[in-house]
Amino acid sequence: MASQASNQVKPRIFLEDMSPTAITAIETTPSLTSLDSYYDEKCSYIEHHGANIPKHIIGAALKKRVESIDYEACEPGDEDTFFVADLGEVYRQHMRWKLNLPRVKPFYGEFCLSWGFSQANVTSAVKCNPDAQVIRLLSELGTGFDCASKAEIEQVLKTGVDPSRIIYAQPCKTNSYVRYAASQGVKQMTFDNADELYKVKKLFPGAELFLRISTDDSTSLCRLSLKFGAAMDSTNGLLSLAKELGLNVVGVSFHVGSGASDPNVFLKAVQDARVVFNQAESYGFHMRTLDVGGGFSSDTFESMAAVLSDALDEYMPSSVSIIGEPGRYYVSSAFTLATHIIARRTIENPETSEKSYMVYLNDGLYGNFSSIMFDHQNPVAQVLRTGNRTYFDTFAARDSHHGIEYSIWGPTCDGIDRIADSIRFDHTLDVGDWLYFEDMGAYTKCSATRFNGFNDAHDVIYVASEPGARALLGMK
Repeated sequence: MASQASNQVKPRIFLEDMSPTAITAIETTPSLTSLDSYYDEKCSYIEHHGANIPKHIIGAALKKRVESIDYEACEPGDEDTFFVADLGEVYRQHMRWKLNLPRVKPFYGEFCLSWGFSQANVTSAVKCNPDAQVIRLLSELGTGFDCASKAEIEQVLKTGVDPSRIIYAQPCKTNSYVRYAASQGVKQMTFDNADELYKVKKLFPGAELFLRISTDDSTSLCRLSLKFGAAMDSTNGLLSLAKELGLNVVGVSFHVGSGASDPNVFLKAVQDARVVFNQAESYGFHMRTLDVGGGFSSDTFESMAAVLSDALDEYMPSSVSIIGEPGRYYVSSAFTLATHIIARRTIENPETSEKSYMVYLNDGLYGNFSSIMFDHQNPVAQVLRTGNRTYFDTFAARDSHHGIEYSIWGPTCDGIDRIADSIRFDHTLDVGDWLYFEDMGAYTKCSATRFNGFNDAHDVIYVASEPGARALLGMK
């Protein structure tokens, strides 16, 4: 692999000007041999210019949008929540993946999120962000796609992706969806129980099956092993049944849980996968692929990747193809959400006469802040616009002892629709002002609802802080 990469033509790397309109250079995708220099050059440029260029571009897009609104005459919906998506961040995350996990081909997905109500632990298969432009960019970058339903398979196929780049990674599938996958040539799919094997035998005997095994996901943000994954003491029996039914098992899959925090869970999962590989080969199955699932977070990625890479080198020969299912890793930091303050209540402490405020946004837990409930996120509000002045990265939230205290609420009539219990700013916020929230790309708009009749489809303004992303998408 290294010898092949060294023969590639080394691409030219261009760096952005501070002006968002100055991104006109064409950048090819860096090869593995040039990724180190790619990041060194990026970091050096930011250090010497003393500015975060992607943030500057996002800020310019936010300001342009809010300053274009005529607050005295605008139509309903003109003041709605909106996103700014930096597709350059998705591009950078892809380059980062290739640098740290060159052996693992990403299949964008990580569909499972936890719906945590009280002590319940119910899960729902939903892509962490089904944004069409993100899917299009990742398709151009050559990734595969992890799909959990007919609608997701259909969406990916419409971008022109070959069916061989899709894995139907839902261990418990709807009958009609299995027939649809078969009709579209989507052969790769997972299973974790005997009943699913009988279903596949009846509906799609030509499928290429991955046995999904359970893992220790006790340190993960959203645990999945309670719902999916075959226990290690059941894998031999499942493989025996698959052989008896004449089905084709080609690999093993696992998922350490969304937002995993302990790198060693990857080591144990790969070790268990090796055991299942050996069992399958004893039945005559030709095992060619390991799916290491998702669970990757941006802030722990390098440590996770290092442990996973070492484990793969030790337990999986080079003849085994490795795929992964990153989701939040790609998109979480790429999306910034802007929200409008639609109402305010003044609260006065009768003992101290100190004033605090309840502010109500046009978005909440039933909308793009559903990640607070479903994904255990803690979005932090920052001021975008007060009065006639628009800021960005200027007035962040203060600590709990200084400034004016606020609680932040969503627009619905439900009392649980609260975004922040207590947060402080240096100045007074009022109706018409705007707040923004960073890192809102994962499990936000994909799980928004129309509860109380509020809109669940919000505008996305696309920018690209990487010329390579712009070139692939034909952005001007």
